Amino acid sequence: MKMKRECMSDRVKQVLIERILNGTYEPGKRLVELQIAKDMETSQAPVREALRELEAMRLVDSQPYRGTRVREVSLHEMQESYQVRGELEALAARLSAPKFHNNPQPLQTVQVVFRDAALAKDLKVLARQNATFHRLIVETSGNSVLLHTWDSLNFEAWTRINLELSQNKIDPLCFVKEHQQIINAFVQGDGNTAAELLRQHAQTTVLTPETQEAAFPL
Repeated sequence: MKMKRECMSDRVKQVLIERILNGTYEPGKRLVELQIAKDMETSQAPVREALRELEAMRLVDSQPYRGTRVREVSLHEMQESYQVRGELEALAARLSAPKFHNNPQPLQTVQVVFRDAALAKDLKVLARQNATFHRLIVETSGNSVLLHTWDSLNFEAWTRINLELSQNKIDPLCFVKEHQQIINAFVQGDGNTAAELLRQHAQTTVLTPETQEAAFPL
């Protein structure tokens, strides 16, 4: 019985994580145990366990008299998060550069889908493919500690991207251009340039549209 409950708790946790990261549950939304349990056709116990784990992952906050809510991320937190992400991805770029120099196809495939989504203004696909692009670079580094650390910053990243895209504060085609510059550096076998481009890319994510264009000229 305990094993079955733990398995259900894991399933509930994964569904909640997906809903938080894709924007179904927006920052500040209250997550009610009973409602989630009914929605997922389970008891409240695995939901309660899942919410405790999400709180440990900093995806939700639980406070007396307010219940459990999706954590709201301040601009300052996002800026700090992207500063760290930029450095992590710069390291990942240097480590993964030889592999992408030999085979850039995985990144190019993601880029095609990302570009099509940008042209179609499909925000959900854009956010998902943006995460796929960056995670692929970190995964290809072959450093599991680096990947785990990068993954721990996902919530802040998704919150920022979803917010900016939904409010038209980011021109998706700017992201397409920046991603292509990164791919070009990998194709040329230039890990240092790819690293610097990724660092700049992280910085421009929390800038205004005007400063994005200035930071990444054509």
